[in-house]
Amino acid sequence: MADHPATPAIILAGGLAQRMGGGDKALRTIGGRSLLALVIERLAPQCDTLALSANGDPARFADYELPIIADPVDGFRGPLAGVLAGLDWIAEHRPTARWMLSAPADCPFLPRDLVARLHQARIDQQADIAVAASADRSHSVIALWPVGLRLDLRRALLADDIRKVDRFTARYPRAIVEWQADPFDPFFNANTPEDLAEAERLAARAPD
Repeated sequence: MADHPATPAIILAGGLAQRMGGGDKALRTIGGRSLLALVIERLAPQCDTLALSANGDPARFADYELPIIADPVDGFRGPLAGVLAGLDWIAEHRPTARWMLSAPADCPFLPRDLVARLHQARIDQQADIAVAASADRSHSVIALWPVGLRLDLRRALLADDIRKVDRFTARYPRAIVEWQADPFDPFFNANTPEDLAEAERLAARAPD
């Protein structure tokens, strides 16, 4: 593991997958493997603990042997609710951890230096939150969060009804960390059946 603080990760799989036709997008497959399995493969060497943010019956994810954490607030409030779920879980189960990575379950090509570069950027820029970016676009749910931010996040969700990740993170000093998008974007995400087909092509062209 790289020379950075031990970092748990929350994999966000609580979306409604409407553009995919519903169901669990994380369980759709590329090359015979689920998106979730591919994300786990990318993150496991970088993070000392993985947990899954998902609502509904947790038994459908039993094969992955991850802690399954439901949203801690009522109503579908988007990815910030999953981030809060992860921060709360880490505060309880990993009380010495100071940082948490969040990443969606539909990004099968996440960079293998994701955690190390986010940590370095937040140190270099004295930032509270570090966010991944590519092709001049930030990916706000792929971020490094301080666990101590969870009370502020709960207040933002419940009292201020803030649901957009960028709107919340804009309150704090942020480091934006850019990755090259050539020959392909490491933050490619599969939102539609067409995206899955494109991911199959990318995986065949660059299997690593």
